[in-house]
Amino acid sequence: MKMKSIISTLLLTAGSSLAGEYHVAKHGNDTHAGSAAKPFLTIQHAADLAQPGDVITVHKGTYRERVNPPHGGTSDAQRIVYQAAPGESVVIKGSEIVTSWERVKDDVWKAVLPNSFFGDFNPFDDLISGDWFKNKGRDHHTGAVYLNGNWLGEAAEKEDLNHSAKQQPDTGFLFNVAWMRLIGAEENKIFAAELTKQQGIKKASSSEGGECIGFINDGDWAVYAKVDFGTTTEHMEFNIASSTRGGLVEIHLDSPQGDLLGTVAIPSTGGWQKWRTIKTIIVPTSGQNTVCLVFKGKSVAVSAAPMWFAEVDGNNTSIWAQFIGIDPNQELTEVNARQSVFYPENPGMNYITVRGFKMRHAATPWAPPTAEQIGLIGTHWSKGWIIEDNEISDSACVGITLGKYGDERDNKAGSADGYNGTIKRAISNGWNKATIGSHVVRNNDISHCDQAGIVGSLGAVFSTIHNNEIHDIYVNKNFAGWEIAGIKFHGSIDCVISQNHIYRCLGPGGGIWLDWMAQGTRVTGNLMHDNSIDLFLEVNHGPFLVDNNIFLSSSFLRNWSQGGAFVHNLVAGSTSGSRSEKRKTPFHKAHSTEIVKLSPIAGGDHRFINNVFMNGINLDGYEAFSNSVVLAGNAFLKTSPKLILQDGGFHLEVELDKPTLNREQRVLVTSDLLGRTIVSDQPFVQTDGTPYHLDTDYFGNKRNTGNPAPGPFEVPASRHRKVWPRDEKPQTSLISR
Repeated sequence: MKMKSIISTLLLTAGSSLAGEYHVAKHGNDTHAGSAAKPFLTIQHAADLAQPGDVITVHKGTYRERVNPPHGGTSDAQRIVYQAAPGESVVIKGSEIVTSWERVKDDVWKAVLPNSFFGDFNPFDDLISGDWFKNKGRDHHTGAVYLNGNWLGEAAEKEDLNHSAKQQPDTGFLFNVAWMRLIGAEENKIFAAELTKQQGIKKASSSEGGECIGFINDGDWAVYAKVDFGTTTEHMEFNIASSTRGGLVEIHLDSPQGDLLGTVAIPSTGGWQKWRTIKTIIVPTSGQNTVCLVFKGKSVAVSAAPMWFAEVDGNNTSIWAQFIGIDPNQELTEVNARQSVFYPENPGMNYITVRGFKMRHAATPWAPPTAEQIGLIGTHWSKGWIIEDNEISDSACVGITLGKYGDERDNKAGSADGYNGTIKRAISNGWNKATIGSHVVRNNDISHCDQAGIVGSLGAVFSTIHNNEIHDIYVNKNFAGWEIAGIKFHGSIDCVISQNHIYRCLGPGGGIWLDWMAQGTRVTGNLMHDNSIDLFLEVNHGPFLVDNNIFLSSSFLRNWSQGGAFVHNLVAGSTSGSRSEKRKTPFHKAHSTEIVKLSPIAGGDHRFINNVFMNGINLDGYEAFSNSVVLAGNAFLKTSPKLILQDGGFHLEVELDKPTLNREQRVLVTSDLLGRTIVSDQPFVQTDGTPYHLDTDYFGNKRNTGNPAPGPFEVPASRHRKVWPRDEKPQTSLISR
């Protein structure tokens, strides 16, 4: 009987292993079998057991841990998959909750935590530093304090908390308003910037799309004509944002002294672009009316956003923080406790999929190209990861890293061999297509990282970055340095960066920064706006292709490279000319990491074909390189495009001068037309070596191959066209040639 029991147990264990799926749930226990009925408690325990082909399914809840996968898959067909259970909200955080705050004075509170609270890594004792980092004359740590999800800034000195926490008369700006909506038989949205009369108030760009009204002071007002309340309306809602205490909106008919319909209290949202929708009841109203919004302040406001400061001694970590008008012990107050959320300690963890999680709060280090790049989630010198359908935010430095390993030369850019030495050592450490890169990063929302949304030194080769939203990068601007951008890649060999929405990336690299060895790279079908600059190309020999993009930032291109093709883009921002560079950088054999030669950048060797340049932008900066620059089929307009938020999507409002667009005959752009680059002597071809035949537009519409339209749209654009999310179905061209 005993032997029979042992055999049954072995068979059951084998059956569980063959099933290939482990479950994790908040009601689980790591002593369980990991089945759906008996799940594990921690993701890490499942990771320790998972083998190639296994799936780890995590059920709803918040998991506070760093996942360090000790195993990887063996092929694309034999992956290890980490996934949120379908339809369930799974949050993984690198923070811990703190409820031991004690008031010190006014709005300043203090928590004393034993250093054991943080284990072997204390973010509040971890300085941000490294190659090309600039600290602006003060210390910055990877620690952070969050109040109800809002990230507090780090004070330079403890005394700054007392100064900033001092309450002052309410003379500061109150809040921003993006839109209001009348809720009745039909929902009627009114954009706040569409006012007809005003006192005070200025229009400003909005992360909700288009413009909001802001710079609102106590007593300001705005009038809206012909507001249709329909048969009857009893509710309104406002989309607002406030970095101070907020205030009040009084809703009047006709004028500031008109009948009062209702009042809505506006809370602080933690930032001027952190939007929240507030609903209120109004007096039942019908028909068309003139509406006047009167804006009121509260009795006090705060002169600066809340901050924190920390001191670490041999036993304890003391954190002081400003919590304005609230008890932090009664709110969700968290502090960074882990360097990353999902990152393998060892390199070579290949073929891992991470899908469907909300990942927050990581004390990530500065990630230059000359050091190990640790992200909130990162691949650590591996191959074949898929990172998809995740929300990734609130990282001290970087969200996703596809970067290099660490060695004794980390953060030693001043060494004799510089970054070229880093590249040579990487080759000796397996930098080739068989072992590194080929990652897929798609359908993620990546935001609020203080250095970069996605970074990759050498480890991003042969990868695809597709259909992500990357936004609000380096918005705090606490420190400075290079390597700051929405996407920052060194060595983007055969990378495709396609159909992403990239906005409010405010560092020196702006939206996309391709640095060293962009060869075989394609940047296509992206929507980019409100960045410090949309595209920075630094010391590349090409070939690289930039096609069918919508570039709407005030600055489009910083071009310190050669060997590029810019085709069928819509450009609204300033465009720098070509620039030579004495730095010698590598170019490679086609579709390979093998170095052919190091060469300086002579400048020129670019092709601008079938683009639309707006706002009077021109290409005069390329005249000096006329022997090596091709300018053909471009249209230059004086009109300005406008991006607005409407019906849950971003719409492009643009007047295209059709006579100008149709003034000349254009040709279809192909690999044969683009030719070969001068220095690297490579053709413009796809990552698999097949030729380009650019016969579809931004939406996938077929182009008129005999005479394609300039810019990213082949089908004539109406005044409003939804450009994100990209749900327009391909159409047949209606242009008559």
